Amino acid sequence: MQDKKTRLAVGLLFGFSYVNVQAALIDRGSGLLYDTALNITWLQDADFVQTSGYDADGLMLWSDAKTWAADLVYHDSIRNVDYSDWRLPRNSPVNGVSFSDLTQTNDGSGDLGYNITSPHSEMAYMYNVNLGLKGWFNVDGSFRTDYGVHGDGSFGGQENVGLVHNLQDAIYWSDTAVENVPFGAWGVDMAVGSQNFYYVLNSHYAWAVRDGDVAAVPLPGAIWLFVTGIAGVLGLRRRR
Repeated sequence: MQDKKTRLAVGLLFGFSYVNVQAALIDRGSGLLYDTALNITWLQDADFVQTSGYDADGLMLWSDAKTWAADLVYHDSIRNVDYSDWRLPRNSPVNGVSFSDLTQTNDGSGDLGYNITSPHSEMAYMYNVNLGLKGWFNVDGSFRTDYGVHGDGSFGGQENVGLVHNLQDAIYWSDTAVENVPFGAWGVDMAVGSQNFYYVLNSHYAWAVRDGDVAAVPLPGAIWLFVTGIAGVLGLRRRR
């Protein structure tokens, strides 16, 4: 109870409300989305490569996509900060060991396939968990008809899905190369919801992400003292 009262007092002091801690994706404003589970911040515009004027159609080779993300400087107009530490979404093995087993699975237990909800794949997690989109296959291997960014199995174009804008019905590059597969890099096909590896000299879309939360700004020491004082008063009242 004391903790809730303390949070309420702090919220009233700074004029903000607390978001449910179980929320997975939060709109931080200024075109930025924070994933509370993975502790990363996404560009809200999933086609920023094109809408920013960087590239005419938004399609790039893997190396060019990595360069774009690494060189990106994005201005946060709300906090008046420029962020230059962007990258493509990462993969690490679902089994925590290696990408050695490249057999397709439909239940999310492998690195290649459908319904991957593991936080080891940032983009598959976004597709399956944060956005709640469906894959071409159910976990039991049966076909679905409501897959893809449009939710109806149709192909082509783009869609605003939840808090995300301009999500392309196409393949997006990951930052991660595929072990023991020359010229292969991981990616997620938003058209069918599958994670797979793709030839790096083909052109696909790119979506930038950065570590941490843009709203995680430390409070000044004097403010923390004030908050601590409020907590102490509330605790004293509770004991009485």
